[in-house]
Amino acid sequence: MLRNRKKHLKRLQKLLVILSISWNYYMATSSDVLQKLSKVNRRWWVRPVHFDKEKCGHYDNLFHYLLNEDHELFYKDYRMSAEQYDHLLTMVQPQLQKFSKRIPHPPSLRLALTLSFLAHGDSVSTTARGFRIGKSTAYEIIYETCNVIWNVLQPIYLPKPTAESWKNIAEKFYTIWNFPNCIGAVDGKHIQIQCPPKTGSLYYNYKQFFSIVLMAAADAEYKFTWVHIGDYGSMSDGGVWAESALGSALEDGSLDLPLSCFLPNTNIMFPHFFVGNEAFPLKTYMMRPYPKRDLGGPERIFNYRLSRARRVVENSFGILTTKWRVLRRSLCCSPDNAEVIVKALICLHNFLLTKEGGVGGRYCPRGLLDHEVNGIVEPGAWRNENNSPHIQELHRTGSNNAGRAIINLRNVLRDYVNSDEGAVEWQWDQAFHNINMNLN
Repeated sequence: MLRNRKKHLKRLQKLLVILSISWNYYMATSSDVLQKLSKVNRRWWVRPVHFDKEKCGHYDNLFHYLLNEDHELFYKDYRMSAEQYDHLLTMVQPQLQKFSKRIPHPPSLRLALTLSFLAHGDSVSTTARGFRIGKSTAYEIIYETCNVIWNVLQPIYLPKPTAESWKNIAEKFYTIWNFPNCIGAVDGKHIQIQCPPKTGSLYYNYKQFFSIVLMAAADAEYKFTWVHIGDYGSMSDGGVWAESALGSALEDGSLDLPLSCFLPNTNIMFPHFFVGNEAFPLKTYMMRPYPKRDLGGPERIFNYRLSRARRVVENSFGILTTKWRVLRRSLCCSPDNAEVIVKALICLHNFLLTKEGGVGGRYCPRGLLDHEVNGIVEPGAWRNENNSPHIQELHRTGSNNAGRAIINLRNVLRDYVNSDEGAVEWQWDQAFHNINMNLN
């Protein structure tokens, strides 16, 4: 009898344990379900503040007022005239048009929001609130629109150069900057981005911030003719140049460059070339200055003449970062999206310079650029505005151990710019400006 009671008690104890576990599980799962339901109930299909975008949103009110009534402020807000905006919208509208069950944001709003973000460099959250749309929607709109801008404008305003277009560029470099056979000025920048997840130090550069690399060439009129964007910030600057499409094509001779031609007013044959600063290697296709140590008179004049042509690409970057202030802050997005943003900016830069007929318009007033007054170079206004740490120079991009034949080739160009056939009347004063020379 006692044994049966013990068995019965054990069964009751097991049953109580099972009931206790079941009850605790029920309470835990019920709590999770209730929490999830409460979270779902707190979310909106559309946040209530966004219902008023027709009355209070930036696009339906201030944007249209500026577009139709105040063109001066419209230009300041969107970096282009109302007519240029309408023309750009006509070009990109087919690819920006959306179709969905909900009323989609119109292409004009998508373009206006993107231009506002690029022009002012505000956070995406701030831009989204101004337009009364969600932050995630604004992110999607910005990256989609930048990609459309690149796809539509690049074939027109940044086409692949041909031998004939290279020759046209060389003619303008000689006409405007008095430097013969030059087909472009090359420079590179580190564009700061936020640390991408799960990438370690891949994008961390020697300047101690995370970046992607922008390498570009510009023509004599401040337009970009070639860009290479997106290399890891940790890649050596020499590796960036060697791995770029332009660098590798120049090195293997596959680029469609024009044939060598006579230097003006001589019978000296000379190849066409790019100009770069001390960071770039000396090659038959790349002229760089002589080292600053122990410069003689002819070398100093050569460096002045080369620098005068090379400043074009410096000023091109200066215009870009002055007009599009998103580059003055770290790009808080993935490297791929940062690349899309920079590509769109390059195309917008060329689009606006082309539409305004070059330098002297509202996009690129002459005072914004370096200019010469009585033969003396005055720094452009962009240099006073551009002190951002978020876009930095590249350092050495290749070996400086040039062969004797290439050094001799540069010496030929040095002798030419110092000769009666190649000299300009002001070069002596400029090359030795503010230099104390003891001629005794």
